[in-house]
Amino acid sequence: MEAKEFKEFSSAMTNYIAEYLENIRDRQVVPSVKPGYLRPLVPEQAPEKPEPWTAVMDDIERVIMSGVTHWHSPRFHAYFPTANSYPSIVADMLSGAIACIGFTWIASPACTELEVVMLDWLGQMIGLPEEFLARSGGEAGGVIQGTASEATLVALLGAKSRTMHRLKEQHPEWTEVEILSKLVGYCNKQAHSSVERAGLLGGVKLRSLAPDNKRRLRGDTLKEAIEEDTRNGLIPFYVVATLGTTSSCAFDALDEIGNVCKEKDIWLHVDAAYAGSAFICPEYRYLMKGVEKADSFNFNPHKWMLVNFDCSAMWLKQPRWIVDAFSVDPLYLKHDQQGSAPDYRHWQIPLGRRFRSLKLWFVLRLYGVENLQKHIRKHIALAHLYEKLCLEDDRFELYEEVTMGLVCFRLKGSNDINEALLRRINGRGKIHLVPSKIDDVYFLRLAICSRYSEENDIRESWAEVKASANEVLAGN
Repeated sequence: MEAKEFKEFSSAMTNYIAEYLENIRDRQVVPSVKPGYLRPLVPEQAPEKPEPWTAVMDDIERVIMSGVTHWHSPRFHAYFPTANSYPSIVADMLSGAIACIGFTWIASPACTELEVVMLDWLGQMIGLPEEFLARSGGEAGGVIQGTASEATLVALLGAKSRTMHRLKEQHPEWTEVEILSKLVGYCNKQAHSSVERAGLLGGVKLRSLAPDNKRRLRGDTLKEAIEEDTRNGLIPFYVVATLGTTSSCAFDALDEIGNVCKEKDIWLHVDAAYAGSAFICPEYRYLMKGVEKADSFNFNPHKWMLVNFDCSAMWLKQPRWIVDAFSVDPLYLKHDQQGSAPDYRHWQIPLGRRFRSLKLWFVLRLYGVENLQKHIRKHIALAHLYEKLCLEDDRFELYEEVTMGLVCFRLKGSNDINEALLRRINGRGKIHLVPSKIDDVYFLRLAICSRYSEENDIRESWAEVKASANEVLAGN
């Protein structure tokens, strides 16, 4: 494809994207397709001769859109939001055009240097202490990971590296295998499944601890578990505190957990994947009280801050332990400026990395902090609107206090009736929700996901829930 054709194709695609997003309300949220739907719609083999780009454009609706779940529909309320904005889309186009692989500083200096500065901008926006930021002049700083799952694993491996180093100095006679077999980490039972997976990938034990009646992991619970394990000859080394759990958006008691980790010299990682975006609004920072006691902190701008996937922001006070865990330094990756700027390949699992900081730069400049705050506050206000509508109907109850853009609710009564309600809601096809279950209580989650969501959309979603409840309770 030549430049002239590319201009035509990209112009057509830009128009298509704008039309798609502007009219997304008109589309069915979840497609009515079955597994394997796509194969009969395309040839059995790739074409020998090039096809015109117009043929590809013509097939987007028939082949692709017929099987898309529209996450940005105002009627999509499942999981958590995935961010989307025109500045971010355009930045991804530029990233694709530059197409650098920024594993070292010299591989593309702007790729590294913009990331360093953007993570400082972002850290200041959410009120992170200076000791997390590169601008503090120490070794600390931020890095963009692909997902919060990666950040949790990276932090675990850093914690393992630090603990291994300390124990080898204290007990030179201990082998690595002996130490590894005794390492144990901790998290809330309601922590994301990726925390347990990080333990599996890192080859260490992870204990899920029971939260209090507000689904929070408390300091006393953690301290008891650590002291029990220490008496049994294990080596506590890593704790994950969750700010905004996936099931119900509960917040661990970070300040208490931080005190325990400081006392016991244990690495504390904070997973604020969804809720962290809300900390750009000062009125929600009380939920991160104690963050200065953490060793690493992570949240996903690609969830709620209008930056398209993937962009998971992570900060480390002492990245040297990550570098120590990951450092493999062949001659072909060395360069003259080594040591005077981060080589981000040492801060992550993969070697290659895209120019993801462009998305942050575009979004932060073209929206400004003020408009990003308005976006977060609007979503939270819409969640409170749904909460109000729900509480006005005495057949329903809330499962969890509404603090962010998530409402956890259920029909009063059995789990079975709530399972039937969800099947009816999703079966009608007008809105899409997913459930969760805590302490054998089944409930529905309604997340405010789309940047297009307005009050009318929430009222329509509530009307759909109410109509579904009427049918279920009538036995239809």
